[in-house]
Amino acid sequence: MAFVIVLAALAFLMFAAYRGYSVILVAPIAALGAVLLVDPAAVAPVFSGIFMEKMVVFVKLYFPVFLLGAVFGKVIELSGFAASIVHSAIRYIGRARANAVIVAVCALLTYGGVSLFVVVFAVYPFAAELYRQSNIPKRLMPGAIALGAFSFTMDSLPGTPQIQNIIPTTFFKTTAWAAPGLGIAGSLFIIVVGLSFLEWRRRTAMAKGEGYGTSLVNEPEQIETSNLPHPLLAIAPLVLVGVANFVLTRMIPDWYGASYTVSPDVLPGNHGAPVTTAVKAVVAIWSVEGALLLGILLVCVTAFARVKERFASGTKAAVGGALLASLNTASEYGFGGVIAALPGFIVVSDALKSIPNPLVNAAVSVSSLAGITGSASGGMSIALAAMSDLFIKGAEAAHIPMEVLHRVVAMASGGMDTLPHNGAVITLLAVTGLTHRESYRDIFAVTIIKTLAVFFVIGLYYATGLV
Repeated sequence: MAFVIVLAALAFLMFAAYRGYSVILVAPIAALGAVLLVDPAAVAPVFSGIFMEKMVVFVKLYFPVFLLGAVFGKVIELSGFAASIVHSAIRYIGRARANAVIVAVCALLTYGGVSLFVVVFAVYPFAAELYRQSNIPKRLMPGAIALGAFSFTMDSLPGTPQIQNIIPTTFFKTTAWAAPGLGIAGSLFIIVVGLSFLEWRRRTAMAKGEGYGTSLVNEPEQIETSNLPHPLLAIAPLVLVGVANFVLTRMIPDWYGASYTVSPDVLPGNHGAPVTTAVKAVVAIWSVEGALLLGILLVCVTAFARVKERFASGTKAAVGGALLASLNTASEYGFGGVIAALPGFIVVSDALKSIPNPLVNAAVSVSSLAGITGSASGGMSIALAAMSDLFIKGAEAAHIPMEVLHRVVAMASGGMDTLPHNGAVITLLAVTGLTHRESYRDIFAVTIIKTLAVFFVIGLYYATGLV
């Protein structure tokens, strides 16, 4: 019965998310409903002592990353830099390679720190024009955008500032650059297999005489490309974020050491208590935050005339989006903390312990929960909140570096998360004016490819010892 309660709570959360209800509202209801069935008197104490504690810890650690990433994406959009990058990619890579163009642009923007959701809005008008001129069926477009934005640059490539690559750092005391060899190898697997699949789908559809389509919904207006910023200027902030992230990851420990204490003399109003921070646990977060700040500053300085008119309204929208995204994930993190404390979760934990390989154990656990919740960051947060100690002990017993565990967990989070109820999938289809029936098959194929890449990386590690 205890296991059924846990399963019911997960099923309810998945169903509610699929139906479009807010996870911020539904996650505590699901978690506390499970507690109610176990011990009604424990509902209020568990809400305050576990759910809210976990939720607050997540916001404390990661909200600045969500916020700065959203603002960076918005100023990249307002400045015209995103449009310039897309237009230049079409011009230099060529219209004949439509899928490669879309994947390359989405990957560049995502790896440069632009939010996945912003990338969808920024790329869609150009992708639609490119597909129309090439007479490629529009229904194939979401698969290409998903491959470029929702896969290898989200969690596989070392150094990506996306939240899916940052969350594991606080659990495993790693950095965003963990296991670079495995990350690059996994990314190449996804790119080669993914593009091969997309090209096969394109050739098959066009061989049947299928064109771009008619009576389509949400077609974008004609794009004005006569006054876009120079592409080298447009790409500079993205390069700066990547370089600054790399440099800060290495320099912050040299500046601060293993820990840093702010003495009571500096903060006399803190009742004489020093403030001590374990630097190793936050290096990755500080590095990404610093890099995004520098990127925002560069965009504002180099495109001040374009950004200033809509900066206030644009950043308000970005802040709202960051609040919603971070609280969604934080609520799922609180849910995971409550579920992990229930007796039924011991059954789940024992079942997972039966998987002898620690990397496969972590991959299956994280991917499953990401699929259930429809969120890479949410599923990973639930899994790590509940089972990170189990993963770490298993890896240490098998002498597996924490960097390898980081990369496997991050990549696993972005595999089965793109099931039909995933928020990014729903947004992508809404923006492109397509339906699950028309386009989800290609998105699901990318999901399968991404999941296979996790096990490819695990096999490569055991075969070669590559880190």
